[in-house]
Amino acid sequence: MTEGHVPAQLRVLALPMVWGLMATMSFNVVDTFFVAQLGNTALAAMSFTFPVVMVLTSIGIGLGAGTSSAVARGIGAGDSQRARRLATDSVTLTLLISVTVCLIGWFTIDPLFTLLGASRELIPLIHEYMSIWYFSAPCLLVPMVALASLRAMGMSQVQGTLMSVAAVFNALLDPVLIFGLLGAPELGLAGAAWATLITRGLTLLVALYILKARVGLLVSPLAPLRRIWRSWQAIVHVGLPAMASNVIIPLASGIVVMMVASYGNDAVAGLGVAVRIEPLALIAFYALSGVIGPFFGQNHSACLYPRLHEAVRVIAVFCLGFGVILTLIMWLFAESIAGVFSEHAEVVAVAVRYLSIVPLSYGAYGLVMSVNAAFNGLGRPLPAMLLSVSRVLLVFLPLAWGFQWFWGLDGLFAATALTNLVVGGWAWWWLRRQVAASELGDSPAP
Repeated sequence: MTEGHVPAQLRVLALPMVWGLMATMSFNVVDTFFVAQLGNTALAAMSFTFPVVMVLTSIGIGLGAGTSSAVARGIGAGDSQRARRLATDSVTLTLLISVTVCLIGWFTIDPLFTLLGASRELIPLIHEYMSIWYFSAPCLLVPMVALASLRAMGMSQVQGTLMSVAAVFNALLDPVLIFGLLGAPELGLAGAAWATLITRGLTLLVALYILKARVGLLVSPLAPLRRIWRSWQAIVHVGLPAMASNVIIPLASGIVVMMVASYGNDAVAGLGVAVRIEPLALIAFYALSGVIGPFFGQNHSACLYPRLHEAVRVIAVFCLGFGVILTLIMWLFAESIAGVFSEHAEVVAVAVRYLSIVPLSYGAYGLVMSVNAAFNGLGRPLPAMLLSVSRVLLVFLPLAWGFQWFWGLDGLFAATALTNLVVGGWAWWWLRRQVAASELGDSPAP
């Protein structure tokens, strides 16, 4: 990643991630589509699970960011042995964390979703889904972190291919288990969870095989505790703040679900449709942020600061330009897209209101994602964490409570858009300042 034309290189690295992420995010979209055929109650139950699913996913994203940053900086410094040790120890750490968190979640399903505002009629359905889904979470998190090491090496196409194949398999398995096709039992909402568990279990096995047998990036997990601990410290140095940065977003989503729940199950279902569609619209931004971290890590370790300045410019131009395109698409087709997932006018109306307001800020939100990834790649995770925490606690929540008071659901969605615009500008300014300061051998204060 330290040679070649910067815009072209970022495009080549990000493009496989676009297809892979599109496939991965289709997990939720496909699940939502088939579950919607079971009725509004089942759709509302699945919508309540979204913040919790995103919290666990964010843990994987954070650990993956820490792994990618540490491995990329090791490669940039020419220490391949250190990179292999980091990649291996990251898998062990992720396995321990994911199993622990998911066991806690499994034993607290009912009280947690009651706290989130789920009604008594929804709790049994939520329990039916999450009691299975939790077992699939380690099979999601471990491959996420393992494949982050490949991104650090510039091998994003391997991850993209594996993610695409897994998504196709899940899409084929979903209707079989949900509706009982081809002689399978009709499992309803639980069938979606079983399809996810089976798909992710197979993905885990394939990912470990690729890293061990094909790439040779994994070595024996048995090593002196001092070496393992040193690896974990390097991963957590970036991974823990990155995890906090990502976890704060679904926690805010949980608060939004609680606020929307006061408008009824149809409103929650409509929000659920919108937030399943939204990640697909943001795929290009996710893909760019996925390669920006390793890019900044390798080039910073090699002291190639002109390439970092060029990357900052490319990030701004792409995010803002593509954000305008996404806004126009949503204004024109939001109703048609939402109508694919539900035939109920009340559900579609809420989804359309969300997708007509929030996309105004998608370009700025893309900036936030890429800037956070760049800070993590530089080995400076605290600015990324501060941006994410401030975005939720200092900007979004006050605006959300105030705007909802005056303008209801539209105000809540407008608060989301305004938050993205404010924090996006702040993030880009800070990254420019950080790169300039790093070039001078200094580090700016927050």
